[in-house]
Amino acid sequence: MQKPWLKSYPPGVPAEIDPKAYASLVDLLEESFQKYAGRAAAESMDKVMTFGDVDQGSKALAAWLQAKGLAPGARVAIMMPNVLQYMIAIAGILRAGMVVVNVNPLYTARELEHQLKDSGAEAIIVLENFAATLEQVMARTNVRHVVLAAMGDMLGVKGVLVNFVVRHVRKMVPPFHLPTGGGRTVTRFNTAVSEGRGLPLKRPTLTPDTVAFLQYTGGTTGVSKGATLLHRNVVANILQSEAWFTPMLNKIGDKQLIVVCALPLYHIFALTACYMLGARRGMMNLLIANPRDIPGFVKVLKKHRVNMFPAVNTLFNALAHAPDITQVDFSELVISNGGGMAVQQATADKWIKLTGCPVVEGYGLSETSPVATVNRLDAQEFTGSIGLPVPSTDIVIRDDNGNDVPYGEAGEICIRGPQVMAGYWNRPDETAKTMTADGFFKSGDIGIMDEAGFTKIVDRKKDMILVSGFNVYPNEIEQVVALHPGVLECAAVGVPDAKSGEAVKLFVVRRDPTLTEAALGEYCKENFTAYKRPRVIEFRTDLPKTNVGKILRRELRDK
Repeated sequence: MQKPWLKSYPPGVPAEIDPKAYASLVDLLEESFQKYAGRAAAESMDKVMTFGDVDQGSKALAAWLQAKGLAPGARVAIMMPNVLQYMIAIAGILRAGMVVVNVNPLYTARELEHQLKDSGAEAIIVLENFAATLEQVMARTNVRHVVLAAMGDMLGVKGVLVNFVVRHVRKMVPPFHLPTGGGRTVTRFNTAVSEGRGLPLKRPTLTPDTVAFLQYTGGTTGVSKGATLLHRNVVANILQSEAWFTPMLNKIGDKQLIVVCALPLYHIFALTACYMLGARRGMMNLLIANPRDIPGFVKVLKKHRVNMFPAVNTLFNALAHAPDITQVDFSELVISNGGGMAVQQATADKWIKLTGCPVVEGYGLSETSPVATVNRLDAQEFTGSIGLPVPSTDIVIRDDNGNDVPYGEAGEICIRGPQVMAGYWNRPDETAKTMTADGFFKSGDIGIMDEAGFTKIVDRKKDMILVSGFNVYPNEIEQVVALHPGVLECAAVGVPDAKSGEAVKLFVVRRDPTLTEAALGEYCKENFTAYKRPRVIEFRTDLPKTNVGKILRRELRDK
């Protein structure tokens, strides 16, 4: 097939990577643990953990899990925010030969029960703040072993104070009583690691086709299903990301690099861009447990000169408007990587003005481990494009009949490469709907590719609004409305309309409290043809978002 994007590749980026360079993700991680043993792997609340600490802690946790009788391939869930224990938990589960099931710690009992049942998880590592949710559902799941973490576990003497404040001052740990007996156990995180240090670790037989992660997706669009990511899928995406980022990261020189890990580690974007790429390159992850606390976040940023900053549009936007953000030294920031949702030009313009570092948009999904495309890192202005396919990746744009469309025409973005999942966990019917006979994953996103190989997303298929037979894409509406100086955030959805079938409804969070519906309506009249103009404008104090910061259009539609 033609690969027009290769002629647009930046210098130093290869066309292909070797996905067979490592037999497993564990081999890759252990190489880094030894190579960078004395370096800081992560920092949280001013406490630093080295790669050597992660190596020893994860080895002990792996031995402890095996001693509990969990077999190779057993699913082990993690339900925590970005804390130091997460660094140990991921590597420990993988080194035990088991499968990581990442869980959003803000899940309701219903959502947690679905994921634990669907994955068949037999153990869970959970922060005590969320144990009350687990208590509600544990008896109806296969979970037999609970490892209970606390915020201060890895913080030394300071941890005692942190736990006291979290439990008794801020009252962030609701009362809970997890069931034991009948083969069920509850063990404190530090106890499990301590006990594991005295146990032998049986090195599992891992192959490139061994399952590494069940990464759940689709919760905002239907029943959440697990994308089955094999060791080779994640290894490939680490090597693809490294190939793309290395020429820019090398500009920093020999000093250790710092990556801001504000995206939650249970999310595939942070898992690869922060944890895995960080381990591969010997970078320090600056862990942010609560990125919604913008003043606290800025306070942490003031202490460091960060080099790489993966984030979603809403987070870049919130930081750009933070009162003290100008006191942060961004002089060594070389990569601001936007993903997870569309980056808006208004946000990109504010960010480059603030930091001098452009937001470089990329694109991916849980099903692609996640990185599929990235813009050139030497781009100095916002393009609205999601960039070029990363090495060893093919992208085609197809119509509803599966035919490739010409350059410049809209169709579904389809992706093929070594990072594409093996399928959805125990859902062959769903897998068959999304995988083509020639090996492409159907993303559900509508895009256009130009002759240079750059792709631009028009919108999600399911988010498209049909007004009198005309397609209206929410991304376009939101991009333009967000440029209005009185708008802080916005979201566009389709609502039923007797005359046109559907009409555009616009939800807006004001930056300027004096902004009126009439004034914004006039702005839309100047910028959109009649069928694209919002029929209804509703002002709100905030918009519903996922924990990653992606605006939940579906929730707005349902209301």
